[in-house]
Amino acid sequence: MFSGKTEELIRRLKRAQIAQLKVMVFKPLTDNRYADTAVVTHDEGRMDARPVVSSREILDAASGSEVVGLDEAQFFDAEIVHVANALADSGKRVIVAGLDMDFNGVPFGPMPQLMAVAEYVTKVHAICVRSGELAHYSHRLTPDSTQVMLGDRRTYEPLSRAEFVRERNQNT
Repeated sequence: MFSGKTEELIRRLKRAQIAQLKVMVFKPLTDNRYADTAVVTHDEGRMDARPVVSSREILDAASGSEVVGLDEAQFFDAEIVHVANALADSGKRVIVAGLDMDFNGVPFGPMPQLMAVAEYVTKVHAICVRSGELAHYSHRLTPDSTQVMLGDRRTYEPLSRAEFVRERNQNT
């Protein structure tokens, strides 16, 4: 978290709009932290988006678009891999943003499969709040152990590998 994934997604989608391409953005219905019908960055940058319950909905809804953006892809169902491939196979540019690992440092949802079939993968990193190094991990600050928990700076902090390991060792 806090690495600028949604910000980068919006930047790339706005460039497509400048090129006068038809853009559609989708997000899981469960992600309603900042807005119901927009993807929103932590610093309040935003772009209209369609929330969907199932990734299958995207295929029909995106039929008139040339570029499809998917935010918080880790929260989509496993079918999102097929959907992204079908969209790309039909000639659409598909741009995906999501967390590759959960708060335990374990690959998250369909992200490993999406990264495997992608032509290009860009990993963006936050800055560790403890060491100032690049942060590769989202450390949960609350005792909740469920994998999916929407949050913000009060719930998660970005940590480097060394700080993440130190934190884990202190709590075992």
